[in-house]
Amino acid sequence: MRTMQNHFELFGLPVSFEIDLGTLDAAYRKIQNQVHPDKYASGTDTEKRVAMQWTTRANEAYQTLKKPLKRAAYLCELNGVDIAAESNTSMPAVFLMQQMEWRESLDELRSGTNPTGLQHLEQEVQSSLKLTIRNIQSACERNDFHTVAGLIRTSMFIEKFLIDIASLDD
Repeated sequence: MRTMQNHFELFGLPVSFEIDLGTLDAAYRKIQNQVHPDKYASGTDTEKRVAMQWTTRANEAYQTLKKPLKRAAYLCELNGVDIAAESNTSMPAVFLMQQMEWRESLDELRSGTNPTGLQHLEQEVQSSLKLTIRNIQSACERNDFHTVAGLIRTSMFIEKFLIDIASLDD
């Protein structure tokens, strides 16, 4: 196999936020069938190493493109925009206020037993995440990757909050 420039090309997909997951799955399986290390079990050490490298690359590319937020972050990377998740924690004031309200609601739910309240909060936060992902898609279509980077950081906060909700639910 020849070296591909990026994950999208590896699977024969257009460089786009919107991809066909069925096509991605089929392309991934095809590559795995070609390069799986088991096919090279009786091969030379070099063949085994190359098969392992291709398998690792295909797995990484597949995991990146399969998930919308990872795919968006990869598109940012391809377009020279660092999402700066560790160093840039600035958020729009409206989102910070929303997050504070969610945290207050979660704190209130921790002190009592209100499973319907917890379910309502989780649905509200899930809806917010879905809206943010739609906004990411729209920004990708406009090639506005600086906006995408900010929305990814927002999504990361939302996902972490959903984990906090789930841990309370347990």
